[in-house]
Amino acid sequence: MALLKARILRIAIAGGAAVLLIAAYPLWLHGLGDFLVRSQAPFKADMVVVLAGDESGRRIVKAAELVKHGYAPRILVSGPLCCYGARESDLAIPFAVARGYPREWFLALPHDANSTKAEARVVVGELKRRGVKRFIVVTSNYHTRRAGSAYRALVPAEDFRVVAAPDWAFRPDDWWRSRDGQKQVFFEWAKTVASWAGM
Repeated sequence: MALLKARILRIAIAGGAAVLLIAAYPLWLHGLGDFLVRSQAPFKADMVVVLAGDESGRRIVKAAELVKHGYAPRILVSGPLCCYGARESDLAIPFAVARGYPREWFLALPHDANSTKAEARVVVGELKRRGVKRFIVVTSNYHTRRAGSAYRALVPAEDFRVVAAPDWAFRPDDWWRSRDGQKQVFFEWAKTVASWAGM
């Protein structure tokens, strides 16, 4: 009888925990999304850097807005191969120019890096070659924590800031309501865990 009571108690506790977990899903799902975002306020810098990986153009427009507001004079645009044999910088820069931003603000950085860490090494090397001391990294909101970690491994944290561009599919408070938001979080968490594992 005591064994039966103990089993019933364990089942009741497990069931209660499951109900609480389901009832509180917006809180922990929000936490999963919110953890990925580590954006900072912009500061006066020598250069803005636009990271690759944005087909919507929101990163480059955010960078252009920072230059427009006087945070830096120029924008370095990361340019790996992206689609149909084109480099992302060769598509992003005309996109920004077509929206009224001056062509002379933008500098293309063609390269073959295929990860955030590899891209950071290329970008930091180019910034050092140009004598840039302080810079702003612009990337999508969900990518800010991982990007910041990659750059902090290469330069002192006080030399740069990571500024978020809004993403069309991801908002920390309701990303789970859309398939695209779910995909963004799944892939970003997979890459974050891989980064923690040293991959």
